Amino acid sequence: MSKTGRRTAGVVTLGLIVSLIATACGGSSSADGSEVKWAFYLPTSWDPVTSRTGNDINTISLAYASLTRLDESGNVEPSLAESWEYDPSGTAVTFTLRDGLTFTDGTALDATAVKAFFDRGKTQEDSFLKDQLADVTEVTADSPTDVTLKLAYPDYQIPYLVAGRTGAISSPAAASDTQKLSVWPVGAGPFKITDFVAEDHAYFEKNPDYWDAENIDIDRFELSVVGDPATLVAGVQSGAIDFATLPALQADAAKAAGLNVTVEPSLAVTDVSINLNKAPFDNPKVVEAFRYAFDRQAFVDVVTGGLGSTTNQPFPKGYLAFNPEIENLWSYDPDRAVSLLKDAGYGPGQLSIEITTSSAESSHAELAQAQLKKIGVESTISVVPPGSSTWQSEVYIAKNPQLATDGTIGRESPVQNLLATYGPQGIMNLSGPHSSPEFLAALEQVRSTPLEDPEYQSVLWNAVKVGVEQSPTNYLFSKPWVIVSNPDLQNLNILPSQVRWEGVTVS
Repeated sequence: MSKTGRRTAGVVTLGLIVSLIATACGGSSSADGSEVKWAFYLPTSWDPVTSRTGNDINTISLAYASLTRLDESGNVEPSLAESWEYDPSGTAVTFTLRDGLTFTDGTALDATAVKAFFDRGKTQEDSFLKDQLADVTEVTADSPTDVTLKLAYPDYQIPYLVAGRTGAISSPAAASDTQKLSVWPVGAGPFKITDFVAEDHAYFEKNPDYWDAENIDIDRFELSVVGDPATLVAGVQSGAIDFATLPALQADAAKAAGLNVTVEPSLAVTDVSINLNKAPFDNPKVVEAFRYAFDRQAFVDVVTGGLGSTTNQPFPKGYLAFNPEIENLWSYDPDRAVSLLKDAGYGPGQLSIEITTSSAESSHAELAQAQLKKIGVESTISVVPPGSSTWQSEVYIAKNPQLATDGTIGRESPVQNLLATYGPQGIMNLSGPHSSPEFLAALEQVRSTPLEDPEYQSVLWNAVKVGVEQSPTNYLFSKPWVIVSNPDLQNLNILPSQVRWEGVTVS
């Protein structure tokens, strides 16, 4: 960690696109100031409209600000929008923007720009926001600062929805070339990009025009792709890294090295995703057998060192959407799993499947493989190579695996998270477009219930229950944020849904 800024080595090009952008936008900074080096993951796209995963919010929010944001308790608070108001029917919500907002390309962030962003999210062919914005029938710019989302049905989740990627407003001028925008973000967030190399790094400098710039004390930011997790502690010790998410089993080693280790609640939940469109999971008996095949507590103990907790839903214990009434639907029962497989026509050793996993989660796959062996299921493990797009292409878009170890980092809105995990177009619904009518109806009931309604939680719990029961996917355990950081990095701002940098200081 250094209080002295470093000049970048010049603009590193990513083909012609990044060369052209860097020429236009600049690619170096010699300003003195505090610097942070973060080893994490690059987003699947720097364009919020084509970003594919919930995990992307952590990096998207470096360059973009959203209409709203969540506080540490998960409540919605103002961001680009200083206020919002629903009409009496709940079918329109008007956001009032702060005065004088600008994007990092110097263009105005006004109601017209917000309308252009949502219109693009709804209509762009490769948009990953279509599902979230499906009920938005029209967006109107009512004044320079007032923009209204008109809805097909009452939906009181919108302020939560636009606290993440769905409300991370991009510059309409930059969006005239969406290919460029996917590799060079232009938003109104706390930082402005200065250098980007795909699969390697992104460098930023502080954006003085960010609406909350007075709470950003970092002048230069280096985001790099995390390498071998086993080297993270040594990387922080050497100063090559200042901040990284740490595998839970390395927490004790990091503490012994004199580094700061922070453990905070997270919305991250790990699962075994099952594909109903691939044999043998087109057989309901096999799906039911796998309900009883996994020892969740073993995953907590082995993978998180006891820091996590068991769950069979895409929410952790203690979160508003976590439904305690369904936690015992499928307890670990290998004998029952064996019996169900026999009913399906498979004796011990007669069924073999392939487990797809990422290199970062190979231990999850190995544990799943061992537990499946106990019920007589043979398996091989296929590791998808690292990279910000390979897993998404193979699993989330092509939906090729029979079974995959995966997980959700969570979404700002519980309904958005349920759509991502169980919806017809859900990015983590490996069985898509499977999604029962009963589940979709339950989601509509959640949307139409005001957040302050005393029945809201029970309505939400019902949607979670229906979603879990109609999906073949088995959620296993939640894991907290485990952060290792340089002791000079103070006042970390780690929310359950994401890492933020407001208020973080360098001593």
